[in-house]
Amino acid sequence: MHTTNNFTPEILEKLEALQKKYSAMGQDLSSYLDGLLYADFLTYWDYINLDTLLSLQQPITPYPDEKVFIIYHQITELYFKLSLHEFDRISEAIANSNITPELLLERIRRINRYFEALTNSFDIMVDGMDHGEFLKFRMSLLPASGFQSAQYRKIEICCTSLDRVAHKNHREVFSNYTLDDIPQVFNHLYWREGASELKSGLKTLTLKQFEKKYDEELLELARQSYTSNVRSAAANLVFSDDQSDIKEELKQAMRWLDVNVNINWTLVHYKSAVRYLQRDPEDIAASGGTNWQKYLPPRFQKRIFFPELWSEQELEDWGKGWVKREIFGVK
Repeated sequence: MHTTNNFTPEILEKLEALQKKYSAMGQDLSSYLDGLLYADFLTYWDYINLDTLLSLQQPITPYPDEKVFIIYHQITELYFKLSLHEFDRISEAIANSNITPELLLERIRRINRYFEALTNSFDIMVDGMDHGEFLKFRMSLLPASGFQSAQYRKIEICCTSLDRVAHKNHREVFSNYTLDDIPQVFNHLYWREGASELKSGLKTLTLKQFEKKYDEELLELARQSYTSNVRSAAANLVFSDDQSDIKEELKQAMRWLDVNVNINWTLVHYKSAVRYLQRDPEDIAASGGTNWQKYLPPRFQKRIFFPELWSEQELEDWGKGWVKREIFGVK
């Protein structure tokens, strides 16, 4: 039979701390210890819901490489969810008035890692599927498109002020927008034109579906992020005289975030589109009907979250170096 002499001081200290914890809540420690005693040991597969996770791939065609397509997109959405988790932590810190340069820097570094992992793995999409199979099963998926990733739209909204996500023709007009102006700015976001029909310019079914499901949610996020997006958070930081190093590190991390989201990630998609879709704009059955030739290349949209961190020449040459190197092989 166990007595207190059988327990180490550390165990007794923890039992006493647990007793105080549950007593403060009007709970009986003994009942919770019974629950711990009778509970089964946790397993890896139960903890991460492995069986459920592995059952979520449901191809709709007989082509084997459709499973590759599904799994990679699911992986992408999980990385997006990781990124949004970091944006949530930034928002919480701002709401609690404890945002610091160190905290913001760490969150941005994590998001950069997630996007770098995605970009570095995108050869799975570019070269990892049979060309013939892709062209066949992809037509069975219309009008569904990666364009409809609401999490990616949320990442854009969380990164910067909403005027920077507006179509380039409207950014200057909305550069000093107020909270009340957000619905108007929201109606002119760049991606609305990215899902227009190539010839008519009308909204595709892809866009109509997306707006119906997510517009209200994204508009609310735009309001919530008015003062808690990364650009706003960085602008409102106060640095002490001895924080010049972290100020520079934060600047570089934000520049990399701009590159990772607005150049590298969009252009690996462009590379994939060039790989799988015909090059003649008149003949392209674009993914979900999206006008990807004008939508994906950064040099057209010039989506730039933090223009204040870039020189005039860098802004002018936005995305061109990547295109020349990766698409045309120019060194």
